[in-house]
Amino acid sequence: MKILLLSDIHGNFPALEAIAQQHPLDQFDLICNSGDSTVYCPYPDEVLSWLRKYHVQSIRGNTDDKVIKLLKGKTFKKPRKPEKRIMYTSTVEALSPSNRQYLCTLKKKYTCKHGVHRLCLFHGSPEDHEEFLFQTTPDKRFRELAAVTSCTIVVTGHSHSPYHKHIEGVHFINPGSAGRMFDGNPQACYAVLQLQHRSVQVTHFRCTYDIEAVAERITSLHLPSIYKEMFRTGKKLN
Repeated sequence: MKILLLSDIHGNFPALEAIAQQHPLDQFDLICNSGDSTVYCPYPDEVLSWLRKYHVQSIRGNTDDKVIKLLKGKTFKKPRKPEKRIMYTSTVEALSPSNRQYLCTLKKKYTCKHGVHRLCLFHGSPEDHEEFLFQTTPDKRFRELAAVTSCTIVVTGHSHSPYHKHIEGVHFINPGSAGRMFDGNPQACYAVLQLQHRSVQVTHFRCTYDIEAVAERITSLHLPSIYKEMFRTGKKLN
C-alpha cells in the first residue's frame, strides 16, 4: 500500500501540480490530506477541484473552518488584521458553487484500515483540532496521545513541521506543508507512506514550484504584498 500524504496546501495549486509531477499520482493507492486546503495562496478553487478530481481523502483544518463559517453567513473574531481577513473573504469569493458545497462536507477526522494498520487523519491532534505538534514536541505528549487513540498511524498537519515518530506503538506523521512552509525553505513539503504487513515506512520530500506565478497572481488580485514575500522566503512574516 503506497499513500501520498499532504497537508496545509493553503490554496497553493502550483505547488500541488509540482508535487504530482515529481511523484505521479498513478503511483499511489490512496492520497490523504490533513486539512487547511484553503486560504493564503490565491488558488483555492483549483485546489478543491484537484482534491475532488483525484478522490483525495481530505479533512478540514482551522482555516477551512473559518471559510465554512463565511459560507454559512457567519463571521469570526480572529484573525482581526485586515491583511489576514481579506485572504478569507477573497477565498470565499473565488469558490465555485460545487466547491463551496464540497468544502462544507469535510469532516474533522478520517479513518481507514489497511491490514493490521488503522490510519487516522487529524488536523491538529487526536485530542485537539488546533493543537500544534512539532518535531520538537516532547515525547511525553506523544505518549499521552498514543494512550487515547485507537489508531496505529496518526497523520496530522497544522504545525507545518514535518516529522515521523514511533512512540508507544503509534506512528505519528506530519507531512509538512504542501503550500506554505515556515522553516525558511519555500519548497513544498509532503510525505510518502508505504505499508507492508507490519512494516511502516515514511519518506519526506521537498519540491520546487513556480513561486513567481503565485506572486503575480497575488499582485493581479490586489492582495497584500506581504504574502508574496512569505511564499518567496518560506517564512511566516505576518
